[in-house]
Amino acid sequence: MKWRKSSYSNGSYSCVEVAFRDLNTVLTRDSKQGSGPALRFGRKDWAAFLRTV
Repeated sequence: MKWRKSSYSNGSYSCVEVAFRDLNTVLTRDSKQGSGPALRFGRKDWAAFLRTV
């Protein structure tokens, strides 16, 4: 699984990272704590979140 962060972060370590676990699951985590917990979203919930922010 490949974690990604926004190109707008300019290499900063204070970002939200996102990974696509499978076709229906999106994971998010704090880039400062890569081994810490991740939040899991369904694909539809993630899309709704992106429309809101």
